[in-house]
Amino acid sequence: MEPTQEVMETTAVDLGALLDAGDGAVVILVAGGTRLVAHRAVLADRSPVFGGMFRHDTLEANTGEVAVPDVEGPVLRQLVAYLYTLQAPQLPSLAPQLLAAADKYGVSAPKARCEQLVAAQLSVETAAATAVLAIRHSCTSLRQAAVNFIKANVAQIMTTRGWADAVRTQPEEVVTLSHLLASSPAEASTSASADSSLSPGSGPQRDRSWTPDTSAPPTTACTTPPPDDSAVSRLRSLPEKEKNSRLIQAAKEDSVSELQTLLAAGADVGARDESEDRYTALHWTAKKGHVKAARCLVEGGAEVEARSSDWQSTPLHKAAGNGHEAVGRLLLEAGAEADARNKMQSTPLLMAAYHGHEAVVRLLLAATPYHNTRNQWGRTPLHYAALNGHAEVAAALLEAGADRWARNNEGKTPLDLARQNNHQQLIDILKLS
Repeated sequence: MEPTQEVMETTAVDLGALLDAGDGAVVILVAGGTRLVAHRAVLADRSPVFGGMFRHDTLEANTGEVAVPDVEGPVLRQLVAYLYTLQAPQLPSLAPQLLAAADKYGVSAPKARCEQLVAAQLSVETAAATAVLAIRHSCTSLRQAAVNFIKANVAQIMTTRGWADAVRTQPEEVVTLSHLLASSPAEASTSASADSSLSPGSGPQRDRSWTPDTSAPPTTACTTPPPDDSAVSRLRSLPEKEKNSRLIQAAKEDSVSELQTLLAAGADVGARDESEDRYTALHWTAKKGHVKAARCLVEGGAEVEARSSDWQSTPLHKAAGNGHEAVGRLLLEAGAEADARNKMQSTPLLMAAYHGHEAVVRLLLAATPYHNTRNQWGRTPLHYAALNGHAEVAAALLEAGADRWARNNEGKTPLDLARQNNHQQLIDILKLS
């Protein structure tokens, strides 16, 4: 899959900086018997913990060797791979360990993805360990999912080896868990309302609907420097409406530091503009392709499934329709529903196919099994690719199993639409050999 121009340009700048970094450009990460060579600049840019380590006169900064305790070699490899590629890991078996490592080094996106993977594996035997993991690493959504599961299966779980091991090795966390289990249903539902999609047994469809934890402080996960206290104090005194208006504007302008300061000052991460569309800040970052601002908003608890007032579009619809693959990937990693439908019953894939954004089409095809989704006019993504002459998109859809003979509400196939608009390349692709 080809990266978007935005990601290519960012990568080019990073690589250029690495070439000029001199002899001290690399460090060795050591985890047990695993030794990995990595660039200081990449580690510092993607992890605030590594960044602080290299900015100060620490042993690691001076020796060029960083010990990574309590992290196994395969887990370290996955973490470093994310720091270089910004692509969330897809190894369920390592999810608990990677969640802990990502939390330790302040890398929020893989931590969020691992929360999803761990929640999907909840069982009677693993419930205690999952709850302990969530408590130890401040995973509010995962914690509530585990608590709900344990409450529903308490008699079975407390007789398992997993529960006994938790009591023996993690007594403090088990005490906290006991208090959570003893809380009233009203107290539990307050934090569970945003976390129901993490329920075990919900399957891949529910897993993709996961939304970030909104109870955490909105600026804790942003990778930009912490906001200046005086700036926060000044903004905190502003009327709520003005703070929210500034938040929307900062999202439009990709101003991450401004977003972080406004969120710290109490701006509503879910605030909407006053247009007919009623977009949230995350809608605007998705529409404009502002990756850093989108990440800050997601980490601050922005609702990835928020709907606009006009066409009931999600941020992923806006990213897909405007060809912003990097933002689309971020939203999917944060749990955005790949098959969400807007007012016209169009999915993000239909939007991307209509506009000819091949990279986004391939991203979405990788995120959800292909099916011949139809909008209210009975058109599939392949209909739109044929209608508008997007040969590369059509090829990707056919590879994924698109039905070239599907008929829309007018009884026309994609081939009919290609012929109607004289798209010869599409005609050749859609004809059976």
